[in-house]
Amino acid sequence: MLLVVAVVWSRPVRLPTFDGAAYRDLGGRYDVRILRDDFGVPHIYGRRDEDVAFGLAYAHAEDDFATLQQSLMTSRGRAARIDPQAPRLVDAAAAALGLPRPFAVEGPDPAVSDYLVALLRVRERVREGLPRAIAEGRISRKTLAVLQGYADGVNLYAAEYPDAVVHGFEPVTAEDLVAGFTFFTPLFFGLERDIRALFGPGPPAESVPQGGGSNAMAVAPVRTPDGATRLLINSHQPYTGPLAWYEVRLKSAEGWDMAGGVFPGSPFILHGFGPALGWANTVNTPDLSDTYRLVIDPADPDRYRFDGAWRRLERREAELELRLFGPLAIRVRREALWSVHGPVLRRPHGSYALRYANMDRVDAVQGYYQLNRAKDWADFQAALRLQAIPSQNYVYADATGRIAYVYNAAFPRRDPSFDWRGVLPGDTSRALWQGYEPFDKVPKVVAPASGYVFNANNTPLMSSGPGDQPVAADFPATFGLETRVTNRGLRFKESLAADASVSAADFEAIKYDKRYSKDSALAQLVARLAARDLSKEPDAATLGAAQAVLRGWDLGAGAKDRGTALAVLTGLPVVGRRLAGEPPVDELEALRGAIATLQRHHGRLDPEWGEVSRFRRGAIDAPTDGGPDVLRDFEAGMATDEDGRFIAAKGDTLYFFVEWDREGRLSARGIHQFGSATLDAASPHYADQSPLFLAERTKPVRLDEADLRRVVQREYRPGRPAAASRR
Repeated sequence: MLLVVAVVWSRPVRLPTFDGAAYRDLGGRYDVRILRDDFGVPHIYGRRDEDVAFGLAYAHAEDDFATLQQSLMTSRGRAARIDPQAPRLVDAAAAALGLPRPFAVEGPDPAVSDYLVALLRVRERVREGLPRAIAEGRISRKTLAVLQGYADGVNLYAAEYPDAVVHGFEPVTAEDLVAGFTFFTPLFFGLERDIRALFGPGPPAESVPQGGGSNAMAVAPVRTPDGATRLLINSHQPYTGPLAWYEVRLKSAEGWDMAGGVFPGSPFILHGFGPALGWANTVNTPDLSDTYRLVIDPADPDRYRFDGAWRRLERREAELELRLFGPLAIRVRREALWSVHGPVLRRPHGSYALRYANMDRVDAVQGYYQLNRAKDWADFQAALRLQAIPSQNYVYADATGRIAYVYNAAFPRRDPSFDWRGVLPGDTSRALWQGYEPFDKVPKVVAPASGYVFNANNTPLMSSGPGDQPVAADFPATFGLETRVTNRGLRFKESLAADASVSAADFEAIKYDKRYSKDSALAQLVARLAARDLSKEPDAATLGAAQAVLRGWDLGAGAKDRGTALAVLTGLPVVGRRLAGEPPVDELEALRGAIATLQRHHGRLDPEWGEVSRFRRGAIDAPTDGGPDVLRDFEAGMATDEDGRFIAAKGDTLYFFVEWDREGRLSARGIHQFGSATLDAASPHYADQSPLFLAERTKPVRLDEADLRRVVQREYRPGRPAAASRR
């Protein structure tokens, strides 16, 4: 995306300073203990749920305060305060705008997210919607207390360690946390895709579903030799940043009892398990956002036609603060428009409005809190039935042996006469959907006869055994269910169908599978290229040698496999781009590009895969035993060093094997790709889990405090006198 911002010049402004004096005594308000185990993982015990949230925030700040600040500043629309912007942006758009010193904001630059926070009116919606949601009972007073406990945990840490506070960071509030969920949630189901499409050279094309990679599966006692129920929690996320997993264990005397993963700025476990149940998430991308083309009044560019009458666009100014150096920043302004549909963007090829699921709600926090408090299937369904969480696949399992798959989505109630995948007419209320389909209509599989469910970002129509899966005819086209099939989904399907009795060892073997299905898009691409007659191409000899390598490839992505590098490097710009909803590169040109990369950096077309794909952390530089879109997932996306190695940056991160035996007793094991100290290279927990992670080994998750005490390395109470020292 390219966002051009014209600068309104003024004197540089001084960013606000965090005043910690009012927050140093917060520890006295909360009754919480943090126990760090032998891997530094925080186990947080509190009297009340808000005590636990306070301890969670403090512990996470100890390990990654920089990213926590980044996440919270993003939710405020103030992320650009963190990094100096002006020096690298000053001249980027001068020629285009004819201005002396404009800024061009591109790609992942925090000024883009700051503008989107303003464009989507995140802060206004929260400021107005939070009191209303509390008054109407859609966000409970208890939820608000938990949010405030988390905010206080961050504020206490900032007060105790002022040198770690970035310029412009201000005290955290419960409203900030609500804003974070309100801003980030729609980005998961594809709003960012629709915004990005508007910044192309012409009108946006048909919307194509896309999504990240994650694995989830569960097997019921009817499918296991020992009567156990098994759950895999295996989301794929970036290794670092605001969407990187952090492992925690939370327990209050009020009944909050879970272990799992959180993102920076999340007071709740986003996926995990407790004594009675657990769930795994994968991204789903139903059609939950729409783009409308507005009819603009030729005589007045601030008016648009709707149902035969002209309406005026609501106009605000988005104020961005771009840090220059130290505490100094410069403020720039850009228009932020709104129509009856929602936010509006003017482009050279037209003016467009956006509308997306739950843009009228701010209560996602309530849904997540209720999921964390769920004790059985009824509680779990009740949390999803709120429709406060507008998307995400859920794979569920519990101590009773019940398993389920839920394609969770807040489907807009739409007029079926329109093509909802294309750009919609913005001048008629017939295309302006209102309200949502009931939760009971979402695709789901509950207690299937086959005894297994799974998802790997594939279509919900492939989620269990034959006869148990949702059927396309049962769902209207307006739902926009994705139809894509990932290799990981195919391998789940093939492996689970072939194993009538899934032992614990079988379950792990499926998760660590490193093969591409013969029916996968990559295998089919390789087969097409291997079979093509390329004898008349100017580089026929080189292409022929590459074809021989591809014909000999066994579809494996193990570290020692040969042929994988050529296949994967060819497939990334073709299959990878197609799965991401982007135009693929020509297949033959992709092959030529892979040949050139391998010859230039490795001197051969068939190096071992582990020579090309690497895992690096601290002193560790190891081959990856797995690859993109295999169940043992390692992804880089691009060459990241001068010698042509592809350095893993996302994929398998924090994952858990969870099991309830036939009596309903829980046991669990998990592993993180790095360790609990996300950014502190001096910490013993910076990379202490990486050797286990690479060896496909796990560590026990200790839910029982008596068991935990055998490996506790440190116990403390945040804000109390004995707790002031950092690790």
